[in-house]
Amino acid sequence: MKTNAVLSYGANSPSRIAEVDLGEPRAGEILVRLVASGICHSDIVMKRVWDDFPGIAGKAPVVFGHEGAGVVEAVGPGVRRARVGDSVALSYASCRACPACLGGRPFYCDHFRALNYKGSRLDGSTTMSMDGSPVFGSFFGQSSFANHVVVNENNAVVVDPVCDPRVIAPFGCGVMTGAGAVFSTLGLRDGDSLAVFGAGGVGLSAVMAAKVAGVSTIIVVDPVEGRRSLATELGATHVFDPRRDEPVAAIRDLTRGGATSSLETSARADVVVQALDCLAAMGMCVALGFGTPEFPFTLSQVGRGRRLTSTNVGESDSHTMIPRLVEMHLAGELPVEKLVKSYPFAEFEKAVEDAESGVTIKPVLTFD
Repeated sequence: MKTNAVLSYGANSPSRIAEVDLGEPRAGEILVRLVASGICHSDIVMKRVWDDFPGIAGKAPVVFGHEGAGVVEAVGPGVRRARVGDSVALSYASCRACPACLGGRPFYCDHFRALNYKGSRLDGSTTMSMDGSPVFGSFFGQSSFANHVVVNENNAVVVDPVCDPRVIAPFGCGVMTGAGAVFSTLGLRDGDSLAVFGAGGVGLSAVMAAKVAGVSTIIVVDPVEGRRSLATELGATHVFDPRRDEPVAAIRDLTRGGATSSLETSARADVVVQALDCLAAMGMCVALGFGTPEFPFTLSQVGRGRRLTSTNVGESDSHTMIPRLVEMHLAGELPVEKLVKSYPFAEFEKAVEDAESGVTIKPVLTFD
């Protein structure tokens, strides 16, 4: 079938919407008509580094996008997770057969890189083509910057059709990563304290989740006044402007020695160090910023049992975490709609521009 997709030709070339050929779903795959797709910072970064990314350099054009939401229009042989007509949220790809997946950790699937960053199916085939040549994609198993996608059924999570796809789309990555870091990686609970560096979509999702978890002290550090105000509305108990306040000293003073946990979402090396330095003894810093450069730190900064770690998608199994988050959303506990601004598919470049400038926290493309 024919469908439209955003084609990227490299870091220094403009993206364009063009018609491509989309193959039929194979065994275990489904065809999804997208209604919405979030734009994640990872999409923007990957366009910049795609030309040099290990194993995929030179593969162009490519279709990015990995926060899709839509409706199942066809299923391939053997599909069990979804039926035609189901509303679905799309998330990352995992094989569901390796030791990590069988052990309940699909977010650390042995084939995670190949399934999500290779630009094709695991066997090297592509779901899209144009004029007989391959169009690379299957980004996070999706490539959701398109009207239609063919994905493995394991990528799709059936959701209540009452949910607004524009709000549900970011659950597949950004919301799940921030919330999952709180619920799974850190396991926060009442009495803990959390310092969040960066009030973007991931950071604010963590704030909302921390409030649900009953975390008593939720601190947000961000230079943008509007984002600090929104953080307070969503559950932050304290906010600091790093241009005016010294975050580490302020957090240590507020928490009487240091926070029990911190999240870093900016991908800035100096901010990672601040997120580590603000911790109390045995505190954990989770660095979520994609593309963080190398940076030096001393053994004293990880002394007293402090830990620095990262996480894949908040250590979340999408088939259990997304329904949990949707339930919270429908109960009014996770008002993700306050982060979202919709853009017609034709305004893709404007949506990316607003994401990069910080004008919009979570831009979401909508499809006719």
